[in-house]
Amino acid sequence: MSGIDYRDSGVDIDEGLRAVDLMKKEVKKTFNKNVLSELGHFGGLFRADFPTLTQPVLVASMDGVGTKLKVASLMDDYSTVGQDLVNHCVNDILVQGAFPLFFLDYIACGKLDATVAAEIVTGLAKACSENGCALLGGETAEMPGFYNAGDYDVAGTIIGSVDKEKIIDGSAVVPGDSIIGIPSSGLHTNGFSLARAVLFERAGLSVNSHHDILGKDTVGEALLKVHRSYLNQMKPLLEQELVSGMAHITGGGVPGNLIRILPEGCGAVITPGWDVPPVFRLIKELGGIPETEMQRAFNLGAGFLVVTSQPEKVTEFLIQSGEKPFPAGKITSGNTIEYSREGV
Repeated sequence: MSGIDYRDSGVDIDEGLRAVDLMKKEVKKTFNKNVLSELGHFGGLFRADFPTLTQPVLVASMDGVGTKLKVASLMDDYSTVGQDLVNHCVNDILVQGAFPLFFLDYIACGKLDATVAAEIVTGLAKACSENGCALLGGETAEMPGFYNAGDYDVAGTIIGSVDKEKIIDGSAVVPGDSIIGIPSSGLHTNGFSLARAVLFERAGLSVNSHHDILGKDTVGEALLKVHRSYLNQMKPLLEQELVSGMAHITGGGVPGNLIRILPEGCGAVITPGWDVPPVFRLIKELGGIPETEMQRAFNLGAGFLVVTSQPEKVTEFLIQSGEKPFPAGKITSGNTIEYSREGV
């Protein structure tokens, strides 16, 4: 009996090397003067240089893309999931006033296709460049027997920095503050298990299906819209110290994320009069989903919330940045978040 090698067991080292080779060009585009290592080293080196910060504090976060990857697989289009991941992580540290420094990714699969891995990393690199963040390194793991062939999982860690005196933790939020919303592009990276159950399993649609509610977009195109980053819009607001709190609306919707930044004794009344992307109306209609469940599961078009005592100035800055901000509610006394009326 002849022996077997690593490829026979399901792991192709040569394909892994080809993937790294395909990634290198795009990854190196994200490097800046603080990156001291090359791609392929055991660890990424980043110079801790904070000339503009008096008391620099590092802020770290990690997340994944979730089952949005199933939609990417059905569409055979992984070009945007890397952007989703980076932008999600950027927003998660932005709410504390931090700006990104570098990012690390992890890609796992059942059988590696170097072209797919490179497509994912190209998306990561694109978003890193747009957010002024170095893609410092990562790991690609081929795990046959754990993942099925064709399955990919993507996660990442972001490191950012903020001056200790400028950390935004919600402690400055007080009753009477206004809540200003910034639109989402759609589901972003949350609620996909429910969305897939409704659209694909219950309604029998496919990623190539059209529906009057969606207009020109197919179901797949509507679901794969890129998770937005709000970094560039928020920079001038933070520099002008116009913000007392920020919430990135992910899993749990507005109530589940806004409550995370409210100090004891503060609640909120949400007035959802903003435009709701059509994909949410489609999910609600085809799934027969109650309004309260829609509010808990999805962002419903409100991707990012800004709490401020100066709503006119915040709105003006956001409009100048090309945004379409909307009033989303008020901070109240108490400890609950309530909706003033149905939103979808």
